Amino acid sequence: MNNINEARQPRIRLAAIPAAAMLFALSQGAGAQALGNQSLEERLNTLMRVVDEQQRQIHSLERQVTNLEMSQRGRGAPGYGAPAPDGATIAEQPGADGLPVPLPPLAQVSPGASAPGSATGTATGVPVTPPSPEGGGSMAAGSLPAATDGSGAMAPGTIGQTQKAAEPVRTQAENAVVQKEHAPLFDHKLTLDWGLSDTYYDRRQLQLSGFLALDAIFLGNINLGETKSHQVMADLDTRYGLTDRMSVDVDVPYVYRHSNFIVGGAGGAASTMSDASVTGHNIGDVNFGIYYQFLKETNNWPDVVGSLRIKAPTGSSPFGDKVVQIDANNTNLVAPSKLPTGTGFWNITAGMSVLKTYDPVVLFGSVSYTYNIARSFADISSVQGQVQPATVKLGDIIQFGAGVALAFSDKDSASISYTMALEPESKTKTPGGEYSKVPGSETTASAMNFGLNHVVNKHLTINGSVSIGLTPDAPNFVVGVRFPYTF
Repeated sequence: MNNINEARQPRIRLAAIPAAAMLFALSQGAGAQALGNQSLEERLNTLMRVVDEQQRQIHSLERQVTNLEMSQRGRGAPGYGAPAPDGATIAEQPGADGLPVPLPPLAQVSPGASAPGSATGTATGVPVTPPSPEGGGSMAAGSLPAATDGSGAMAPGTIGQTQKAAEPVRTQAENAVVQKEHAPLFDHKLTLDWGLSDTYYDRRQLQLSGFLALDAIFLGNINLGETKSHQVMADLDTRYGLTDRMSVDVDVPYVYRHSNFIVGGAGGAASTMSDASVTGHNIGDVNFGIYYQFLKETNNWPDVVGSLRIKAPTGSSPFGDKVVQIDANNTNLVAPSKLPTGTGFWNITAGMSVLKTYDPVVLFGSVSYTYNIARSFADISSVQGQVQPATVKLGDIIQFGAGVALAFSDKDSASISYTMALEPESKTKTPGGEYSKVPGSETTASAMNFGLNHVVNKHLTINGSVSIGLTPDAPNFVVGVRFPYTF
């Protein structure tokens, strides 16, 4: 009997195959007949809903693949079997086996039904808001364009989310480069940036004390003068973000200067050297500015920020300071009675900076124009006992530069850049007279800049820099360190 039953079972199974095929054919025929009874508009709406669902499943697959890759690297979403937000494992959730939820046959989609996970449809059956990869309401980068509300207007909440998704994600080290070389970080409300720098000058010049006889013979002393100067500046720059695109700041510096003047001619001998030192310290020129972000960086466009800065002559002015003889035995050794800590002028600087991130490389550049406002002084003469009122107009400065930074870890980066500043000749005008150029006042200052940035934590960053002067009008070197602290 058992053998008979075992022999009948294969026959029953074979007989069930034609029956299943017949039932499948009948169901498909019924589905095709259901589609045939639909109008053309209903068929189009049905096809559009199916296409939307397929796109949703494609994006879901892309997201799952990304999560799997990140989980293998120890980052991102958990992998298979990891705890899900609701306490169950991913393997226990529908569609979490690496494949999307099966799509129903086309004939089984009713004309008036919406695709699973989609929003409410319009009169034509098209969803108002395209489905997100995970069925949520927001869009991810690379998904369908933001939908309209039926009147042509964008659906609320999609513009900012789409733009946010399109913005490249910077590391902490790259953000440190942006804050130092480009512009403030607009996503921080308040930043206190304290800095300390040392600027060193070493100038040598030939000094002639005498006259020419017969237009060919010089009678007098020839000495080589040298000036060594250190300018140490400590400043606090306070920045505040008004919006996500606009911020303001005010920078208050305090300047300490020390200059050493060395010249020959002591005791009437050109080979005998004597020197003297002069120091001075006071508040520097306070400046304040406003930044506006015209373009936020995307995958195709750089970050573009414009700035407008105003500097006030709060520091001591160099005009009117008298030159005095310091050493009674050396008439050649003269020096100013005090050292200035400011320029003595108001100026306005308009600038534009551009930055683009190609992880781990950051490219940046800037250009600016500084307009110096003419100012009248009661005395500009450096000769004791002489008073010379005049109006002084410094040359307007054009400055440009570019550089590159490399983030070699999440917290550390290095940068190199080149800057050049061009300033034409200054002019002076006596009361009632015309402007005349000051000989030798035209300058060209260029420098190579090297920086090293380290992120201590999410609030504090350390920025170190060294600048090497390439022309005689530039400082020999500038060494500085800054400590921006963001709240």
